[in-house]
Amino acid sequence: MNEAQQEAITKVAEGVSQETLDQAIQSINGDMGALWIIIAAILVFFMQAGFTLVEVGFTRSKNSGNIIMKNIMDLCIGSLLFWAVGYGIMYGSDTVLGGFFRTSPSDQGYFFFSATDWYNLLFQTVFCATAATIVSGAIAERTKFSTYLIFSAVLTTIIYPISGSWYWPFDDSAWLNVAGFVDFAGSSVVHAVGGSAALVAAILVGPRIGKYKDGKVNAIPGHNMTYGALGVLILWLGWFGFNGGSQLAFGGNDTIAVGSVIINTNIAAAIGAVAAMVLSWLKYGKPDISMTLNGALAGLVGITAGCGAVNAWGALAIGLICGITVVLSIEFIDRKLKIDDPVGAISVHGVCGFLGTVLVGVFALDGGLLSGGGAGLLWVQFYGSLAYIVWAAVASFIVLFILKKTIGLRVTQEEEMDGLDIHEHDSSAYPEFTINDK
Repeated sequence: MNEAQQEAITKVAEGVSQETLDQAIQSINGDMGALWIIIAAILVFFMQAGFTLVEVGFTRSKNSGNIIMKNIMDLCIGSLLFWAVGYGIMYGSDTVLGGFFRTSPSDQGYFFFSATDWYNLLFQTVFCATAATIVSGAIAERTKFSTYLIFSAVLTTIIYPISGSWYWPFDDSAWLNVAGFVDFAGSSVVHAVGGSAALVAAILVGPRIGKYKDGKVNAIPGHNMTYGALGVLILWLGWFGFNGGSQLAFGGNDTIAVGSVIINTNIAAAIGAVAAMVLSWLKYGKPDISMTLNGALAGLVGITAGCGAVNAWGALAIGLICGITVVLSIEFIDRKLKIDDPVGAISVHGVCGFLGTVLVGVFALDGGLLSGGGAGLLWVQFYGSLAYIVWAAVASFIVLFILKKTIGLRVTQEEEMDGLDIHEHDSSAYPEFTINDK
C-alpha cells in the first residue's frame, strides 16, 4: 500500500486508532495474499494440461492416450497422497541428520486438516504434481502404466516432500534455508529433482525400439508440433503463477516484488527461445521447432530459482545461458550418451534446473558474484542443487530397480510396436485413423 492510499484511508478513518487501522490494513493484505496464492495455484494446476500437450505432441500418436492417462494420474495421485502424507513430511516438526529428514508430521498430522491454510496446501500440491510429471516425458512410449503409477506415488509421497523439507519451511529446521540457499520457486526443489529422477528412469527403462540401431542415432519425430507449441504456451502462462505465487504474499511492497518476478520470468523464457532458435539455426541450417520450444522452457526453468533475486538483466543472462545449454545438452544426451528422452525433459528440467540454481550465485543482487558478494553464495547454490540431484537420483534408482526386478519397467516389444494405447488401455486417441489388420 503506497503513501497516497495510506493517507486516504487515514482521512476516512478519522477517530479510529492507528493500531486498529494497521490491523485492518494487515488483514486486507493477508486476504489479498491468500487470494493471489489461490489464483497462482490454479495457474500451476493448468500447467498439467501444458505438460500433457507437450508430451503428446513430441511423441507418436499411438501412445497419446497413455500419455494423457499418466499426466492425469500424476495430478490425481499427487493430490491425494500429498494431502494424506507428503505435506506432513515436508513440513514435519522434528528433524534428524541435521535436517535431512523429518521424523514426525506437522501439527496438522499426516491427513492435513486446517481451517486457515488450505490455500498453501493447494499451492504445494500442484508443485508436487509438476515434479512427478517431468519423469513421464523422459520414459514415454515404452513404460508400463502400472509401474509408472507406483513410481509416481512414491515420488509424490516421499521423494519430493523430503527434498522440499530441506528448504521451503523457511525456518531453522530446513538445513538449506539455514545455509543461505536461494531457490525462489523451485529450479532445484521441483525441476532438478524431477529431471534427476527422469534421467535414472530413462537409463533403467532403456531406449525405444529403433532409436539407436547399428551405431546410428535415429530420430523419432513427434506427431503434432501444434500440440507441443500450445503446451509450451500454456506452461509459459502457468509459470507466472508458479514463480509469481512463490512470493506467498500480495499487497504493498509484495505487489512490486510479484511484478518483478513475473517480468523476470517472461524475459528469461523469451530470450531462451530466441537463443535456442538461433543456435539450432547455426548448427542445423534451419531453425528447429522443438529446440526453440524447449529453449523457452529452459529459460523458464532456469529463472525459477533466481526470479526474486536478480534484476531484468540477470534474468536475460540466465535465460540466454539456459537457452543455449539446452540445445547442447539435448544433443549430448541423445547422441553421445545415447539416453532416449523423447521430450528433452532431462535437459530442460534437470540440467537447466541445476544451472539456473547455480547462476543465482553469479547474478543475485544480494550476495552474487557480480554484485561483489564473493563466491560464498555460488558455493551454497552449487552444493545445494547437487544435493537435490543426488537425493532424487539415489532414491529413484532404489525404487525403480526394485520395480524392474519385480513387476518390470517396460512393455513387451509387441506392445511397444503396436502402441501403448491399444495394449495398456484398449483404446486409441485417434480411432478413425487406426487400421486393425489382425
